[in-house]
Amino acid sequence: MPELRTDRLLLRRRRESDLGPWAAMNADPEVREHLGDLLTWEQSDAALALMQAEFDERDFGWWALEARETGEFIGRVGLDEVGEDMPFAGVDIGWRLMRSAWGHGYATEAALACLAFGFEALGLPEVVASTTVHNLRSQAVMRRIGMTWDPADDFEDPSVPEGPLRRCVLYRIPRRDAHGLRHAVKHDR
Repeated sequence: MPELRTDRLLLRRRRESDLGPWAAMNADPEVREHLGDLLTWEQSDAALALMQAEFDERDFGWWALEARETGEFIGRVGLDEVGEDMPFAGVDIGWRLMRSAWGHGYATEAALACLAFGFEALGLPEVVASTTVHNLRSQAVMRRIGMTWDPADDFEDPSVPEGPLRRCVLYRIPRRDAHGLRHAVKHDR
């Protein structure tokens, strides 16, 4: 599993020490506001194990996100194959940070590292991102990393029950528009 480094962040394999903070993050109502139900410790642990297994299988996926200065686990970021049940295809970028890590530019910095990896190491032609129509913070990150939104791509997420989390927006960035992503990103194997 490759590690990615930026000036402030390490994108790395999960560690046992991540389980507690990961579970706490998934039990935080503010973090889960646009994601759905809170997760139990067992659900969080199973999700983390699945993400690691998928990464090991594909050589890309969800990295644990660590603040380099402190060594603290602050969330996850990565690339994932879009599910077959979705009304679009491709590779999706996403992030989830602990509330204490919000507002520091970490999501943008980590997402840029993921995009650079996706375009340079994986040769992806395009990366997409989706979120609920009300998740303005994530949409702002999508715009900051150079993604664009076309309202014609908005969709109803078939994996979500009827309600405020079902209507979603879709952002895209083709490789040709992703110039300048190499800055300050190092890949380690």
